[in-house]
Amino acid sequence: MKIYTKTGDAGQTGLFGGDRVSKACPRVEAYGDVDELNSVLGIVRAEGAIGGRFDELIASIQSRLFDLGAELANERGKDLGIPLVDEDDVVAMEHAIDHAEGELAPLRTFVLPGGSKLAAHLHLGRTVCRRAERRVVALMESGATVRPEVIRYLNRLSDLLFVLARLANHRASIADVPWIGRGTQKRSG
Repeated sequence: MKIYTKTGDAGQTGLFGGDRVSKACPRVEAYGDVDELNSVLGIVRAEGAIGGRFDELIASIQSRLFDLGAELANERGKDLGIPLVDEDDVVAMEHAIDHAEGELAPLRTFVLPGGSKLAAHLHLGRTVCRRAERRVVALMESGATVRPEVIRYLNRLSDLLFVLARLANHRASIADVPWIGRGTQKRSG
């Protein structure tokens, strides 16, 4: 089987169920952003993730994001025979957030993406996740059926990625980059 089919050359793609839609439709935008997020998490793992249970968690999240993308590509609600993200997935992320925060000092200021390379990649994942969440909400607001667990999952995942970015810096003994408001910066000269 060839990787190229030429069926998308006119700007359309196929959904599960066989419907053809514009590559710019809200559904394709939503699952496209979920796919982009999955790719960023692949970079995180290739970078050398933060160790132990969090490496395993990110690997499992990648699989769940693939499932979520398939669900979003399923316009007709066809049974895909895959597990759908559910409340247990959301709760598991909440536990992981609590566990990671147990190693961190309380947050006292806004932080900018950066510090270690791994933390910067996790922050990138967080922002892509927020965009995916916005796209899924837009899809829902366009009249498509979207399960509330999907939005909660993405919302919690962005929180987890933020905390993991802070944890990556902490474990690398690199300080988070604090946000300094314009009026509080030292002036030179």
